[in-house]
Amino acid sequence: MRQSRPKLLDQAGLRELALKALSARAHSAAELRTKLRRRAAQPTDIDGVMASLKEYGYLNDKQFAETYAYGRLNSEGHGSGRVLRDLRRKQVAAPVAEAAVKDTFAGTDEIELIEKYLARKFRNVDLHKLLADPKKLTSVFGRLRYAGFASGPAIGVLKRYASEAGELEGLEDAETAEEE
Repeated sequence: MRQSRPKLLDQAGLRELALKALSARAHSAAELRTKLRRRAAQPTDIDGVMASLKEYGYLNDKQFAETYAYGRLNSEGHGSGRVLRDLRRKQVAAPVAEAAVKDTFAGTDEIELIEKYLARKFRNVDLHKLLADPKKLTSVFGRLRYAGFASGPAIGVLKRYASEAGELEGLEDAETAEEE
């Protein structure tokens, strides 16, 4: 069966689509623009819709980034690296995303965040036993890095549970070399 193409919309239809999308969840300006671009009969209509949404305060990347960063820190306990990466994926401009993350994580103890993250992800698990296995230790370190925590603090916390965690510093150096 042939799949039908979505109906192309005029400026009024695009405005309605944008408001529906924003009522479901917050979007960055670039995310919303991408959604509208897929449905616009006339690409020039998008600018007018975006301008009116910004004028009425429905679209504000600075506020979006701050709210997003605060939510990720407080509800999911992710590190600043993960939040910054997610904001970039949501097409928030780098300076806006970096400022929001910096403000949100100011005064936050990353070691404490890592401890809480481990306690939440591995409740009812003896971390000393789990991390005695080098493969599990490497895996948990990878999870901490993916969750946005810096290598140094992550290794520092893991050393409390496994003396072999110091060997992860070699992994950290390898990761840095690959990124360069």
